[in-house]
Amino acid sequence: MATHPALVDTAAAPDSPRLSTRMLEILARLDYILLAAAAALVGFGLWIVGTITRDDIRGDPSFFLSRQALAAAVGAVVVAVLAGVNPNILRRLRMPFYAATIALLIGVLLTPEVRGTHRWIEVGSFNFQPSEFVKIMLAVVLAAFVANRAGAGVDFSTAAGAILLAVPPIVLVFVQPDLGTASLFVVGLVAVVFFGGASWRTLGSIAAVAVAVVAGLIWILPANDVDILRPYQVDRLSGFLDPSSDPSGSTYNVNQSITAIGSGGLTGRGSEDATQTSSFFLPEHATDFVFSSAAEQHGFVGALALLLLYAVVVWRGIRIISIAPSLFSALLAGALIASLICQVAINVGMTMGIAPVVGIPLPFVSYGGSSMVASLATIGVLMAIHVRGRMVS
Repeated sequence: MATHPALVDTAAAPDSPRLSTRMLEILARLDYILLAAAAALVGFGLWIVGTITRDDIRGDPSFFLSRQALAAAVGAVVVAVLAGVNPNILRRLRMPFYAATIALLIGVLLTPEVRGTHRWIEVGSFNFQPSEFVKIMLAVVLAAFVANRAGAGVDFSTAAGAILLAVPPIVLVFVQPDLGTASLFVVGLVAVVFFGGASWRTLGSIAAVAVAVVAGLIWILPANDVDILRPYQVDRLSGFLDPSSDPSGSTYNVNQSITAIGSGGLTGRGSEDATQTSSFFLPEHATDFVFSSAAEQHGFVGALALLLLYAVVVWRGIRIISIAPSLFSALLAGALIASLICQVAINVGMTMGIAPVVGIPLPFVSYGGSSMVASLATIGVLMAIHVRGRMVS
């Protein structure tokens, strides 16, 4: 069977089509619904960030908006570049990606603490958060590993090998400490194993190990005077289990967030009358709790519209899994979509008190350059898989 020229590595195909022809082929096979949904999320995010941060820096109302817009522009370029990359190239780069993952996560631990954590590397006047990009690189590594060994399905040895690959990045992020991102790494791992065809017995074994690890971190080790979690992390988990335990301390953010969401009503209070945000009652109103700010300003209608946009992205992502041209591509798309779903669910859940506060941003919307670029890079990878899937369908 003939191979489509766009699926051949151009370095090994001297008779490949001209660049302009390939670009036209790619443009014809893009998922424009997915692109439109992602663009709408970015636009909504810029709008929200602009309105809720205009009083944050005295004398410079556009400080945060301009930086976020720059990150969105960089992310748009990343989408364009990645959409033209054959996923097989990413597969061949799995070992450099893994080495870069470990190096970046070790490097960030060597940087000075910022608000009690090691999450950012300073690059000029910007802060770069490696873990946001490691989510994608680790998904590539795990998808390639499982695809190379899966055959008719994922047996226990393959699942164990994937776990061993994932443990070092998970641990390195956990000790930053960044419990939220570490949990997203776990979600990506489980997604790869699940979509690879693991049996329920294998999945059950992984779940049992995960439960044992969580129990050890939260209950068993602390009961024996071995503290793994930071005090503020313990307070957050305790506050989640008992929201009334410390209303002026560990549960203050969540209580203010719930108040902001509730005060938005059906159609919102607008940017001028959103006092939870404008009067700074709601901490981290542009980052962790940006959903609360959006709900206060635009009410249930605005919050629902935002969630529907995420639903469109997930719908198109699931469709991309179904048309992926290879097992590796399907596993990679599955890991990225599963992580995105989990990230949105945790972020929105913690603003309403139905998930613990773990400090992860809302994709495409929360202020933060690394989050914005990494979220758009995810779209770029999904787009590349879609393009190749359409070429062979």
